[in-house]
Amino acid sequence: MEAGKALPVAKETNRPLVLASVMLAMFMAAVEATIVATAMPSIVGDLGGFSLFSWVFSVFLLMQAVTIPIYGKLADLYGRKPVFVFGTAVFLLGSLLCGFARTMQMLIFFRLVQGLGTGAVQAIATTIVGDIYTLEERARVQGYLSSVWGISSVVGPALGGVMVQYVNWAWVFWLNIPIGVLAVLGITLFLAEKVEKKQHKIDYLGSALLFVSISSLMVVLIQGGTAWVWSSLPVLVLMACSVFGLVWFVVHEGKAAEPMMPLDIWHNRLIFLSNAASLTTGIVLIGISSFLPAFVQGVMGESPTVAGFTLAMMSIGWPLAAAVAGRLMLRFGYRRTALAGGLILCLGAVFFVMLQPEKGPVWAGVGSFLVGVGMGLATTTFVVAIQSSVEWQTRGAATASNMFMRLLGSTLGASLLGGVLNTRMSNYLRSAQGVSISINVDFANVLLDPARRAGLSQNVLAVLETGLSKALHSVYWGVLIFAAFSLLLIAALPQKSNQT
Repeated sequence: MEAGKALPVAKETNRPLVLASVMLAMFMAAVEATIVATAMPSIVGDLGGFSLFSWVFSVFLLMQAVTIPIYGKLADLYGRKPVFVFGTAVFLLGSLLCGFARTMQMLIFFRLVQGLGTGAVQAIATTIVGDIYTLEERARVQGYLSSVWGISSVVGPALGGVMVQYVNWAWVFWLNIPIGVLAVLGITLFLAEKVEKKQHKIDYLGSALLFVSISSLMVVLIQGGTAWVWSSLPVLVLMACSVFGLVWFVVHEGKAAEPMMPLDIWHNRLIFLSNAASLTTGIVLIGISSFLPAFVQGVMGESPTVAGFTLAMMSIGWPLAAAVAGRLMLRFGYRRTALAGGLILCLGAVFFVMLQPEKGPVWAGVGSFLVGVGMGLATTTFVVAIQSSVEWQTRGAATASNMFMRLLGSTLGASLLGGVLNTRMSNYLRSAQGVSISINVDFANVLLDPARRAGLSQNVLAVLETGLSKALHSVYWGVLIFAAFSLLLIAALPQKSNQT
């Protein structure tokens, strides 16, 4: 190719190559989920700041949740391609910066940047698949997309364990860069789309209101009961901001010329219930993926690699179930398929409630696998059902609304369950008897650093392990409760849906 000459862009969509690019993007997101969760105990052991543990996940998920509806709307207005490229570029910038973090506060800020771009990656990639494949093909292809999680679940924890133990945890973030570049090139060159050119109004006020409402609630859930008393002024002010922002957002969206999240799609019972169930399953998902490695390493005393593979079992179960879900949907319908997922999700949550250190990582891996199977059946069904019930002009917003609710659930779940973890452990450590030194929640950093852990006395080690175990069991009870809510919402889904 001559210097300065533009790359050739396809006049017609090359579906196999576009699908390959979408799968690369999904692989990037899947690897991010498995590697970062696996590496977090080691990152905390290096940077410190155990009390900020949940912020690393919460701020990332918050920015995803807030930007997904924006990206979905922009994709409907300007096309899938430019929005996908922009979002991926921001995500890669954040990934680069995360690797250079030297404090937990820096890492949290760079995760915020990373989250700003992530909203475009999965949402637009999934929407592209909805555009270029028919209903029958879509159910099968969604299974292919989910199978990417199976590959990443094997590669991700293995790479993560090796990087943490033998190289440096920064590479768990830098691994995204070559994958993201290839995905961008594939979408840019091989996806052809025609978008009607007209003047548009971006709903900036709606975006700002949603950000204020969710972020205020997130801060309350993390800090309430630990840094702040629940009846304190900061908690009351932030709760008022959250409620006021949400009410204003709903009123504004009903009047906006081009709302960020069209409220009329929520009048569809299938979309409403699927999105509500996505909220609760999002809480279940983050409750396992964020805190399981901490249990395996901090309580069981296993290596980061072992912790990674217990979490990887969820990523193996997810794509296997998603691949089967396509066929089950066509044969038995949306509701029955999702209902099977909800039941298995509850069973997996029961495994974690019964988890004890002496049961070992195999028990944790089985529970993780069951949660993955439940998520694969349920979430695949939600996406395919929603995309099949709306027109092209609203498919981006409808798909984004579902992913927004799942991410909102994960955002609130990371904050809520992180707050439960901090509060429960703080209360236990304050009441611990027979410890010769003063210990607090941040002292748990030592549990996650093998070298420092070896220097603890047996008495202090036992107190810390017991405190972390009890705190995490409270988290798993919360996971079970929200899994039960998910099952109830799925049971209310309509037997049939209108297909477009």
